[in-house]
Amino acid sequence: MINTLALNLVADVMKWDNEVATEEYAWLRLISSMKYDGYSDFRAGIRFLESLVSWLRHFAEADRPTAYGFIKTRLVYISTLEMQRVIETFIPETVTPYLRGSVGEELGIKPYEVWKTAEAAAAFRMRLRRCLFVGLSDGSRIDVLRRANAGRLSQEQVVPMMNVDNDKWKSLSDDLKEELGGNARFSDVYLIDDFTASGTTFIRFPEGKPKGKLHKFEKIVQDAKKRLKGDFPLAEGYTIHIHHYISTKQAHDALVERVAEASEKLDNRSFGRALITEGMLLPSDLKIATIDKATRVATPTREADEPIIDLCGRYYDHDLYLRLEKHCTEAGQTDMKYGYADCALPLILEHNTPNNTIPILWAETDGKHGQRMHPLYFRRDRHG
Repeated sequence: MINTLALNLVADVMKWDNEVATEEYAWLRLISSMKYDGYSDFRAGIRFLESLVSWLRHFAEADRPTAYGFIKTRLVYISTLEMQRVIETFIPETVTPYLRGSVGEELGIKPYEVWKTAEAAAAFRMRLRRCLFVGLSDGSRIDVLRRANAGRLSQEQVVPMMNVDNDKWKSLSDDLKEELGGNARFSDVYLIDDFTASGTTFIRFPEGKPKGKLHKFEKIVQDAKKRLKGDFPLAEGYTIHIHHYISTKQAHDALVERVAEASEKLDNRSFGRALITEGMLLPSDLKIATIDKATRVATPTREADEPIIDLCGRYYDHDLYLRLEKHCTEAGQTDMKYGYADCALPLILEHNTPNNTIPILWAETDGKHGQRMHPLYFRRDRHG
């Protein structure tokens, strides 16, 4: 009954006749039940349809067809099940091919021959055990990763957060030595996070000083290495793997450049090679526009994106930028019309909305410096 009432309210807001309403109801029921109602910040009685009604109402009547059409044809929503599948494929589709190649090179055989002999299979298992997996945030879903790889990964090679204390470093070292011998060290470290759109938060050098997650992890490693000496479990010049379950092409390319820069600028870095991987690489044409940093002109990715770019400009409160000014300045932008780092994404993740997504989908403001903004998908904001 509530569902029917919400559908009728959508039809009323959109001024649909019976024929159009009947057609749209079918799609709305399907997409709500299959995906959108699973968003973590929707509540019972105020899920997707109810939120859609409220969101559409804050647009002028003439702009509502553009807003609704955008949701129907351009929005990309990563559901809980889809995210879980990306996590479950991380070890078999990302880690395993890399290790097979490395073991094959060590033994002088082809990667597909690694499981051909008992010797090669044992070498692969040892190499997998010498991989350390470190979560960078709650989004790394280490609990899901562990369950998906029960019997394949040891509990003592998976760390849920990168703030590792002395006791944990020593425990990791002791368990590895007990299994593989007194000289055993982790030769590969995977830093895992859920999503990156711009790559700027991982490593950057504002005013020449390093900031970001890679710098933080490197400092933790260097400090622990000095304290623990022989009990420190990471090998000299270990390979660092930066893995995101989901990444944009823009972020991948930026990370390649930024990590190369970090390899040169970080003093006495602990790692050797740095490799960038992702479970799902989002295409370049996902974004609705490319923004010129100097002129702030937005060039639509597709011709049909131009009307939504117009909405982003008109339904905008500059108070959003002022709240995030420090971070936005580092990203080289002077407004937040198209999201952080001007990524202009039409993307929603089931547990939260990235700030790289266009703000008309997630921002909530009082209209102090422009148009009041009302969210369709409420965002949990870490920065204010």
